[in-house]
Order: sequence, then structure tokens, then C-alpha cells
Amino acid sequence: MTKNESWITDLGDGTHQVKTCVWSPPGDHPVGCGIVVTVKDNKIVKVEGDPDHPITHGRLCPRCIALDEVENHPDRIMHPMMRAREDRGKDAWKRISWDEAYDLIESRVREYWDNPGPQSILTFTGTGREITMYSAAYCHAIFNSPNYCMTLSGGACYGPRCTIANFQLGAGYPELDYAAYFPDRYDDPRWECPKYILVWGKNPIYSSPDGFFGHALVDLMKLGSKLIVVDPQLTWIAARADYHLHLRPGTDTALAMALCNVIIEEDLYDHDFVEKWCYGFKDFAECVKEWTPEKASEICWVDAEDIRGAARAFATNSPSSALWGLSIDTMTNGVQAGHTFLAVIALCGYLDIPGGITLARPASFTGKWRYETVNSVPADIQAKRIADSEGKYKCWDTAGPGPLPDVTLNWLESDNPPYPIKMSYWFGTNPLSCMAAQPKRWEAALNKLEFNVSQDIFMNPSIMALCDLVLPLSTSVEHEGIVMPHFGRNTHFLGAMNKAIEPEDSKSDVEIMLDLGRRLRPELWPWNTPAEFFTDQLHTAYSWGFEDLQEEVVHQQEFEYHKYETGKLRADGKPGFDTPTGLVELKSSIYPLFGEQALPYFQEPEYSPYSQPAEVVEEYPLVLTSGGRHIAMFHSEHRQIPSLRKMNPWPLVTIHPDAAAKYGIEDGDWVAIENPLGRCVQKANVRPTIDPRVVHAQHGWWFPEQTGEAPNLFGTYKSNINNLVPHESVGVTGYGAPYKNIICKIYKVDSLND
Repeated sequence: MTKNESWITDLGDGTHQVKTCVWSPPGDHPVGCGIVVTVKDNKIVKVEGDPDHPITHGRLCPRCIALDEVENHPDRIMHPMMRAREDRGKDAWKRISWDEAYDLIESRVREYWDNPGPQSILTFTGTGREITMYSAAYCHAIFNSPNYCMTLSGGACYGPRCTIANFQLGAGYPELDYAAYFPDRYDDPRWECPKYILVWGKNPIYSSPDGFFGHALVDLMKLGSKLIVVDPQLTWIAARADYHLHLRPGTDTALAMALCNVIIEEDLYDHDFVEKWCYGFKDFAECVKEWTPEKASEICWVDAEDIRGAARAFATNSPSSALWGLSIDTMTNGVQAGHTFLAVIALCGYLDIPGGITLARPASFTGKWRYETVNSVPADIQAKRIADSEGKYKCWDTAGPGPLPDVTLNWLESDNPPYPIKMSYWFGTNPLSCMAAQPKRWEAALNKLEFNVSQDIFMNPSIMALCDLVLPLSTSVEHEGIVMPHFGRNTHFLGAMNKAIEPEDSKSDVEIMLDLGRRLRPELWPWNTPAEFFTDQLHTAYSWGFEDLQEEVVHQQEFEYHKYETGKLRADGKPGFDTPTGLVELKSSIYPLFGEQALPYFQEPEYSPYSQPAEVVEEYPLVLTSGGRHIAMFHSEHRQIPSLRKMNPWPLVTIHPDAAAKYGIEDGDWVAIENPLGRCVQKANVRPTIDPRVVHAQHGWWFPEQTGEAPNLFGTYKSNINNLVPHESVGVTGYGAPYKNIICKIYKVDSLND
């Protein structure tokens, strides 16, 4: 690394600063926060926010500030390690070289290619990390397999929302317009401040999800934006909202249809936009006619007048905007919830206008490449992709990037599958602790495989339980890369990940990808370095390459509004939306092809106080919503980082004071959470921020300070809320699963180990 680039400043005395954008690892969403790293003797001296970054303006979350603790942590995996299959669950790792690790992978892959075939290799991806951009390519273009997967039931993270948007709008991920495309941001004359922002199932200030910089919401509030917040909890933003629609978890579709009912029945919709650019309005209006605020109120536990007030405020204050979050994905009825959420916005005419919702074509340069790599898999092998034998999930099998996770588990558990799975390869995932519903079933199923490999920066419960080989990853300040917010689907900027530290013996996900690609399918991998690879990808859309991006650090994309009027949302260049009808589909022309209804409908959650027998409800009277997290941690990561763990030392379940008193629980008590499917233990967080009939649990917990060897596995099952989440409780499409809407009971216990 030379010191003459514009992004490197020599401070003298052997110290220099590097300007870069961070992604992962360690885990993070692709927000691409700008940081300035001060380095001396190849060690981080200081991490500061970059005030010149056009989005983050020098503001950082605790995870960025604690990068030095990650870099220097004594538990980091620093070298490739292997162990014998019979030693799974034991801390019997042996250090090996990269060549030995690659030789082992290559020999196993070629063995399985010969018998029973490439389809016997299964890859697993996680959520949010940089590897998200490349994991499909690992599977298809390196291992020649069609079986690219995750362990998240119903793919219940981001993918459902992207698919819904693709089907209904023919566009990439729709995002709140916070002037992110413009160098002068809020001062740009093209932009207008949203009057209201509908924040649905999302707490962006703490999660900054999917590439959205959450603190921008505070910026907009300072500029005058008012909020309507849909959330079962009274969050910081909900406490500052004009309307907080405090709904029962899992009833989002009913609430969204009631909002549409008010907008249509009171003639508040944008007639011009609906008549010119929407398909199926008449049938949609008839569909939501019965969903009065009073009907929705009984189901959702939200006051009918609050529903009316929120609908009127949103529809009569143009321009207004909206954010939708993970909660849309984490319900069996989530496709319908997302369908109706987008309908609320379309009825008001807030799509692709200043201060409304930004839209873009679905894929960027790298987004396009990663999914096109499936074409490198021969058709006869593609035809062997894991699928349900009954053909129940036609939508997922057509639109999903790989096998449905629920079907994959069924396949792995089968005593007589159509063909055996021999090997799995994991990127950026800790499935037993974070993603897998019914995680003990996944552990047993994956333990049947002959060879499991993972690449990561720390040992975790899943690797300890199941892997035979682990490869050490470099952190985002130890390698070169590109940050693409929204994973290339509505990317307002490209950020350079400029190397600040030379790694000891670790490699980036992209370096490993190129190394393995050149060994196994060299005809598909002509690049020798990540910089060459990135430059080639950039050249598909730009005249400049990776070194130019490094110099710029952040490149904001060009943007224009009303693209549906000028043909810039469609592949054929015609005006309209890139859907079969060329319009926003209030009534879907696609869903019926997959056995799904064309119009939205409300489906009561399978495990709810209203769908289960009376005796079950009496035993498990509370509604459990999960997925709670703290700003100091990313899913199951950062538990071993001292400053971050201090901020959230134990897993918390939030309980209303009335419910806590009823069950003899005080703040800080250990509490068992139990339902017919399983049990876990967390600490009581007694707060009046939640309905007395609801409890809210954090997810992704394990304890690096505990014994790692089996059966304890760093205590991964002790506080694992996914023990209580059902397997294969998905909708007709296969998308969505009830991670946030099931039933439970709670009771006091003496310790974490009870």
C-alpha cells in the first residue's frame, strides 16, 4: 500500500490516515458509513467518522467505533484450521496453510462432482454482510451447483420485500427519499421534504437496515417531516410520531387494508396516478371495502379513529414517504402485507416523486452478474435443484435464488431423498444461533453431511458444532471492496472499501472466491486480484474502474424522478412499470400463476390467540414477537467485543409491568419463554412500551465466554428464541415465516441455566 493516494494522508512519525467506507466483516448492513482510520505499525490507533461522506457526515454507530477491538481480539480466527469429522463439537482444531485448505476443498469438490454430482454440494448464506453480493456466484460459478440456500424459514429477510416490489412495481427495493442521490443533499432544488413518513415494522435509527442510514430519519424530522409509526412497541421514533399504530404482531395486512379502505372510501386517492399508472383498481377497491377501521381494530388492537387519522394524514399531505421493514417478511401473511403497503403508497401517487419513494431498476452491475452466474450451471444440473416433491411452492421455485430453506431441511432430514447432499459451504452465517427456526433439527440434519466448511472471523456455535474446515476472513479495513447500499437494488452510492491494515493470514470473501474459482472452474474466473474483478464489473456500467472509485471514496449515482413517464423503469424503454401489465399492479397478474390470490387477504397467524384451541391459548396466553436487537450488535455477532457487550450484556425480553406483576416477575429476573415448540431463557426488561398481552424477545444470542465444545456450544440454545419458531409455517408463495408472531407463556426462573 502506497501513501500517495488521495485517500491516504501521511501524518509523519510512521502514522497515516485512510479514508474508507465500511461494510463487513464484522457484520453490518451495506450502509457504507464513512470512516477515517488512523494507523501506526499496522495497528488501528483511532477510528473516526468521515465528515466528507455525503450520507453519514461523520456519524458512526458503536460497531464502527469498536473496530480496533475486533481487529486485535485474541479470539479471532487468524489461520485456516481443520479437524477430523469425528471431532465435530470438539475444540480439536489444527492449523494448516491456505494451500492445504484449498487442496482439501478442491479434492472433496471434485470427488462429489464425480459422484453423486455437483448438486450434492449445498451452500448457505447469511444476512447483510458483504458476502451477500457474491455468495450465489460461489455456489453456481465455483461449485457448479444449483443449491444456493440459507436456513431462514421462508427466506424471511429482505428477499420477500424485494420479490413483492419486483412483482408489483417491476422495480428494485423502494426507499424513502432522503435526498441520498444528491451531493448537496437536502439543499438540492430537485428534492422536497416529505410531509409525513410512514414507518412500518422498522426501527431504522438502531438498525440502519439494508443500506438505509437510519439517522437520516432524525434529519428529516428536524426539517419538518412528521411520523406515522406502525410497531408493536413504543420505540424512540414511535414516541415522537403523530400516530403510533400499536398493532398486534402479525396483523399488518388487516391494518394496511383498512388504511386503503379509508383512502378510497373517502376519495383521498390520487385519481390521475391511479387512472394512468395502476392496474386493477376497481377490484382492489372492492377487496378492501369490507376492511373498515372498525373491523381492523378488532383484529389489530388499534383504535379505529387512529387508523382513520393516520390514513387521512398520509393521503392528504403530498409529498409523503414510507419505510417498510423486516416485520413485513417475518409473517406467513407477509406477501399480502407488503402488497397492501405498496398499494397505500401507489394510491397516494407517492412513487418516484420528490419527497416520496425512490425507485430504480432491480439490479446494478454486480447484482446482475451474481444472479446470472446460475447460467454457468448446466441445464440438467439446474433441473436437480432441491424442490418440494409436491410442487407446493411454485412462486419460490420460480423467483427464489435457490431452494426454499424449509424444503431444504425436509430434504436433509429425509431417509430417502432423491439424491444425497454430501457437502455444505457457509458464508457469513451462524445458522444455529441466528437464522434457523427449530435450530436443533438443523444441527442434526447438517451433521449427516460428510464435509462442512465455513469462512468467518470468529469461532461460533455453528462452526464448532458442525464444520470440518474453517477459513479466516479479513475485516473490512483489511481488504479492498465495494459497498452497494440495498445490495445493488436501489443504490444511491458506491463506496470504496480501502485497505487500511495488512492482514496477517486472512483473506476477504472475494479473494477466497477468486482463488477457488481459478482452481475449480478457471474458465469463469479470469481475474487475478479483487481490484481487477471490481474494475471489470464497474466497466459494465461505467467508463472508470476500481482505482478511480478508491480515489473518489464515495460515488453518488445519477438520479431522476418520474422515470415511469420516460421509460427508464422498463427494460424495453417504454413508459410505465416493468410488470406484465406495464402498471403498478394493485391486482397481481403474476400471483395466480403460482396458485396465490391476485388480491390481498388477511390470514390469521397459525400460532395466535385466535387460531389455536382454547386449551392451548389458556396455557400460552401471550403473543411473542422476536428479532429484538441492540445497536451494539449485528444479529449474532459482536458478543465477544467488550465495549459492545457492556452495552447489552444479556438477552432481554421486554414485558409490560402489568404482565410482569401478574406472573411475579421483576425487572432483571431470569425468565423462561415457552410454547408448544420449545423454550429459552432471557432476562426480563420490564417496560410500559409494549402491550400487556405481548412480549418482545431479542434474537441471535450465544455466549462466547462459555464452553464452546458440545453439547454446550457456547450456550447457543439457552436463550435462542428460534427454539419457539415453527418450521415450514410459510404462505402459498413460500415467502415469509412467523418469527415475530407466535404464542408463548412466561415464568420466572433462577438462572440462565434453568
